[in-house]
Amino acid sequence: MKHIHIIGIGTGNPEHVTIQAINAMIAADVIFLPLKGAAKEELAEVRRDICERYATRPGIRISEFALPQRQTADRSYTQSVDSWHAEIAHIYKELISGLPDDGRGAFLVWGDPSLYDSTIRIIERVRQDTGLDFDYSVVPGITSIQALAASHRIPVNLVGKPVEITTGRRLARDGLQASTTVVMLDGEQAFAKIDDPDAEIFWGAYLGTKDEIVRAGRLGDIATEIHALRAEARQRHGWIMDIYLLRKGRDFEE
Repeated sequence: MKHIHIIGIGTGNPEHVTIQAINAMIAADVIFLPLKGAAKEELAEVRRDICERYATRPGIRISEFALPQRQTADRSYTQSVDSWHAEIAHIYKELISGLPDDGRGAFLVWGDPSLYDSTIRIIERVRQDTGLDFDYSVVPGITSIQALAASHRIPVNLVGKPVEITTGRRLARDGLQASTTVVMLDGEQAFAKIDDPDAEIFWGAYLGTKDEIVRAGRLGDIATEIHALRAEARQRHGWIMDIYLLRKGRDFEE
């Protein structure tokens, strides 16, 4: 039976790649690499570098494919994501169909496949909707949350307190609820709209890479600086991956 490895590769630092991930890459006949256009060519280069370092078994083929952009015009967020996933599922079906009957393919996923990534659900969609006969396994990776906490030398949670993981869109809508809130996929810097200037923010971009930028402090003091840093970095690179943690309260406070 055909088999697909969904492999978490961390936040861009090749040293984030685990031994389990390396073994899965070596076991693959084909590693599928998505291309996201010229502006994000650097992301493809990171994946190519990881393959060059670790996919060392002779005969492994690298197959690059164009990833479609999500269309948002005249659609709700969920509608646009569902349509986008359907497009990607069609591409994945063609890629997997091209494997021999006992072939092994691999998709390399930023961070961890379980956290704000849709490769697992798209692969499952291919399997359920197309009847294509294959199996798949998932290799965990270092998440941007772990990389952020390591760079700032902080624990993610306060003692005995919960952690919320959410998006910038929901933070802007719902406000700061938990004592610790990790915010991902925030293209609009929702932290600047939080009416709690005494909250702490721990922000990072390009975590684990040579371009890493981190800032931490009282939200009311550094929100403007982070906004400017993010804009400048995005313009310089053509893309940005960032994440932040907002915290209110202290350990052992009731």
